[in-house]
Amino acid sequence: MACPVSRVASSPLRTELTGDQRSELESRARSYTLPFWQVVRAKVVLMAADGVANNEIAERLGTSPQVVHRWRKRFSKEGIDGLADRHRSGRPRVFGAAVVMEVKALACELPAVTGVPLSRWSSAELARELVTREVVPGISAATVWRTLRKDAIRPWYYRSWIAPRDPDFAAKAARVLDLYASCFEDQALGDNEFVISADEKTSIQARCRCHPTLPPGRARLVRVEHEYERGGALAYLAAYDVHRARVFGRCEATTGIVPFGRLVEQVMSSEPYASAERVFWVVDNGSSHRGQASVDRLQGEWPTLRLVHLPSTPRGWTRWRSISPWCSEKSFRPMTSSTSVLSQSGWLASRHATTRRHGPLTGSSTGTTSTSSWPGSLLTSRERLCPSRLPPDRRQRELSQDSGPDRYSPQAQSRASSGEPAKRPLGSTESS
Repeated sequence: MACPVSRVASSPLRTELTGDQRSELESRARSYTLPFWQVVRAKVVLMAADGVANNEIAERLGTSPQVVHRWRKRFSKEGIDGLADRHRSGRPRVFGAAVVMEVKALACELPAVTGVPLSRWSSAELARELVTREVVPGISAATVWRTLRKDAIRPWYYRSWIAPRDPDFAAKAARVLDLYASCFEDQALGDNEFVISADEKTSIQARCRCHPTLPPGRARLVRVEHEYERGGALAYLAAYDVHRARVFGRCEATTGIVPFGRLVEQVMSSEPYASAERVFWVVDNGSSHRGQASVDRLQGEWPTLRLVHLPSTPRGWTRWRSISPWCSEKSFRPMTSSTSVLSQSGWLASRHATTRRHGPLTGSSTGTTSTSSWPGSLLTSRERLCPSRLPPDRRQRELSQDSGPDRYSPQAQSRASSGEPAKRPLGSTESS
């Protein structure tokens, strides 16, 4: 037997639904993903359209008759759009339009113009400056941030830019891009023609740790001693075969014509470059290879070499990273210079891994190899003297706990004193 349904004999709110309205409200009432208040309001209207009294609707839905009356009234006047929340005024504004304008105007000025010794603003510094200027008696950094966020003003971020200074920028850049695309003077490069991108990274700190870096273990991170001795600054010269993903590198005490000449000799004296028809060297305008004098010097010594200069632009770390994608920042941090690092376990292993990841720019790879040369004088690191400072019992205890390489063994000490490079660890990639 069906339950009796109480009806409203005479109600000033007649709830009548069209077919589209009923379909929309039933969809909302059955939904499990809409907000709960939307589901309740849809059910209120559907029950009212079926003639259910306000008190019974409130009892079924667990709300009050006043709430049911409100949504029946809004639906009868505005339809389904009346079931949405109306705009609420909320708390009155603490800061008026004039203060908001002052905040945005100050944020759009450079700190140097206002006399503040900062390079760029932060929310806290803007709030402090507004109080100093007596714009407001007090304002929080969060309020400043919300005010600027409405107009996407972010003075704590900055973007750098470079202006080309070379009048022939377009022509020089197009020539280099054509070479990277295996094309020169509208002619495709042959199989016996190569493109080399070369550059130098200067001021690499040689930090000699008195205690060797210990490998990670169970529930233990890599341990690097904080204190170190300065071993001077080194320069790393590298040449990258663009289309074959082959890297040549060497470490020098400084940059210059002679060190760069040794890098060129290292590449040009090895196959397949020694018997190549042409080898294009893409370089910047550094002092080691600047101007026509460098073209005459290198091409006179190596007839198959063709020196191609990049457009004159500000030099820096950005250019090294863009021209040499195989150079990874992992090889710099933490800064440690030791016998193993100078024997290529640091630079070359990281360089080989990133070279394999990036691969050649175009064409097929003939194999990823790394060739490097390290002067014997650079292998005499002061760190070789540091192990003698450790007591023998501590030396043995550290080695037994961490199972690291036996750098303090008599064999390692004899190799260090004779200038012989240390044994390359597993994973290093050197081929000559």
